[in-house]
Amino acid sequence: MKAQDYKISSEKFNFRSQNENIHDKKLETKPIGYFKDALYRFTRNKGSIVAAFIIGFLVLFSIFGPLFTPYKVSDNDKYYRNVLPKNEFFANLGIGFWDGTQYIKGVSNVTKEMMLAIEEETGEDVIIGDIKEVEVIDPKGKKKTEYSYRIDTYSKVGMIMISKMTPEEYEAIQEYQNRTGIQVIYPITDLDLRTTAVAEKTNANIWFKTDPTSTKLVIEYDEDGNLIPIYKEYTGKDGYNSIRIEGEEPKYDYAIPMQNNTQWEVRLKYSEYYKYLHSEVNKDGIGYASFLFGADDNGRDIFVCLASGARFSFILAIVVAVVNLFVGAIYGAIEGYYGGKLDLFMERVSEILSAIPSMIVITLLRYHLKVDHWIVLFISFFLTGWIGMASRTRMQFYRFKNQEYVLVARTLGARDRRIMFKHIFPNAIGTLITGSVLVIPSVIFSETSLSYLGIINLNSGNMTSVGTLLSNGQAALYTFPHMIVFPAVFISLLMLSFNLFGNGLRDAFNPSLRGTEE
Repeated sequence: MKAQDYKISSEKFNFRSQNENIHDKKLETKPIGYFKDALYRFTRNKGSIVAAFIIGFLVLFSIFGPLFTPYKVSDNDKYYRNVLPKNEFFANLGIGFWDGTQYIKGVSNVTKEMMLAIEEETGEDVIIGDIKEVEVIDPKGKKKTEYSYRIDTYSKVGMIMISKMTPEEYEAIQEYQNRTGIQVIYPITDLDLRTTAVAEKTNANIWFKTDPTSTKLVIEYDEDGNLIPIYKEYTGKDGYNSIRIEGEEPKYDYAIPMQNNTQWEVRLKYSEYYKYLHSEVNKDGIGYASFLFGADDNGRDIFVCLASGARFSFILAIVVAVVNLFVGAIYGAIEGYYGGKLDLFMERVSEILSAIPSMIVITLLRYHLKVDHWIVLFISFFLTGWIGMASRTRMQFYRFKNQEYVLVARTLGARDRRIMFKHIFPNAIGTLITGSVLVIPSVIFSETSLSYLGIINLNSGNMTSVGTLLSNGQAALYTFPHMIVFPAVFISLLMLSFNLFGNGLRDAFNPSLRGTEE
């Protein structure tokens, strides 16, 4: 049809390439590879980026956390059990937050006086801040006064008794006192002047007179309302020649000889004794006790236990994911590439293995293999863990093995191994990477659940797990919630972050699956 039929002037038409040579233009941009393109898509997902940073932080915490604390998993202290988290920065601010203190209420007068007595003898602040009084009526209708105050969970330990101290250690502590001017050993108390109550008879913090006829702790005072010391009178047989309490002439014994002077019974200020043990004896760089995340019911630092447990979980999960990827990729590639009867046989083997309950496998391995429980975990996770990876690989090989580029490679004489891992496998790598990454949180969650339920025990001298910390903290949820808060926050952040991170990887490597579940 001519231009004039459309009433368009022919003058408006020009030959675009008349007397010109046309050539392909050079690409102005750099080519983008598969992984670079996936990375570009991943970085556009802000939720996945945040999740990746959180996962990175948790991994760094598990790797370097134990290096930033002088404590070890094997360190336990029965006197500092369940002490609260303490950060020296907040402790110096005196704001009642993260300073190792606990607010308690409904305390009797005797308990309050006991804390004040510890303060008086040790010189440390046990009750922090003001004491509040409240008048209440007991079930019998009688009025009584209860007290509320904030208490330092570290200082309230006060004094302890050691009944079998060697002469060498006794002399070493005295030498330490003379050199540093810090008193560790305090006068022995006279047991005959204490109450007959069994619970209080061996309490090293009772240095004051009580009613010896009462089965309860009844404190006696002098005319001025002061506590009456019950230190054991000086006999000269204590072998003590060091710092004495302020204003005291040699009139109190500081030790009791036992077993023909081969051992000593000594009364010690525990905070200073703790520092002495770690600075002078062990020389491990620990001064006064200060647990950043608090201590558990065994007196272990929760910070180092959580970091060590997280490190174990990450290592176990990554090793399981790598082994499952390697075995599953090879197994699934053979299934998907060759198909036929071989595929049917191998699929039946996979189905039989996957039908075995993992709990039965773990129980049998635990009771019949005399190995560590972490080996039992690895075997049980590997036994069926590779099946999902094999299924993904098999599906991808069925999808791509009849594509034109595969047929061309086969026509040109390429061997099966080259076709499988050079031409088909790279197209399946996106799905496999996503699946491998998601194996990590699955293994961590399973390991945590098994140790939490007590089926697997990873709580040895130098090892612990997040699940064990959660299990121990559950019993003290209302009284010492810090024992379960930190492990719970860790596992929650890990699961949520890996979920978002996995979704981002799926969308990056498989854009067609965006918004769906594999």
